[in-house]
Amino acid sequence: MRRKVTGAALAALLLSGGAVACGTETGSDSAKEESPKMTPAAAVAKAAKNVEDITSLSYRMTGEVPEEGRIEAEAQMSMKPTVAMSMKMTALDQAEANEVEIRLVDKAMYLDGGAEAAKEMDGKRWIKFDMDALGKDAGALGGESLGATADKNPAQESTLLTGSKDVKEVGAETIDGVETTHYQGTVTLDQFRKSLKGEDKATREQREKAIEQYEDMGLDSLTMHMWIDDEDHTKQFRMKGDADKGPLDMTITFLDYNKPVTVEAPPAKDTMDLAEIMEAAQQG
Repeated sequence: MRRKVTGAALAALLLSGGAVACGTETGSDSAKEESPKMTPAAAVAKAAKNVEDITSLSYRMTGEVPEEGRIEAEAQMSMKPTVAMSMKMTALDQAEANEVEIRLVDKAMYLDGGAEAAKEMDGKRWIKFDMDALGKDAGALGGESLGATADKNPAQESTLLTGSKDVKEVGAETIDGVETTHYQGTVTLDQFRKSLKGEDKATREQREKAIEQYEDMGLDSLTMHMWIDDEDHTKQFRMKGDADKGPLDMTITFLDYNKPVTVEAPPAKDTMDLAEIMEAAQQG
């Protein structure tokens, strides 16, 4: 059970919020017909700006994360009026590649431990992480990582490429039947941090948190790929880097934008509240 919690937290870490900064590359013109003079950096910056208008999305995530190895996941997320998220994830390199589900509803995280967890929790398979109730004890149980990162918009992560100084156009490619233009560049965390000058305080704090999370993984730079459709939306992005504890190579493909997303908390009869478990343990 602890192994599943750890894997989920590390994968959710990849969804930490990114940034919308201004690119500085002045390379060759974009191939898009509607913007014949747009540079690669300008095309990437335009797609990044459109992230601000996203209220909900669904996406597919595949790749490799440090220590945990290969993972696959599908998720849906609502950012407005409140944040809610549902993700189903499989760690392919573990001995038992069981699917794990994570939900975020009303500022509480729910982790589905499956049938094995139910055997140890009086038939209840869901564990609830109520961050307000757990307080400072959440970190020791893995809940802090889940609560701090799983509510981040992965579309924001794609905007990391705007901090690159070497953005280039790779060419036209079709992703899930959608025609896109593929861009590529490298960005160091120092470059990304410098690009935050001039942003408002709230934006700087959010993006600085993303930088710190990558630093905690032992990364100092990322190679970014971004596929942008004809409506200047990111259809897919890929990030690669060499972390202290292994390679990071993650691809996120967006399936829908701004369509209704409904996420419900698991039934109370199937849920074990971790805060109540801790309180009982302290009293007994």
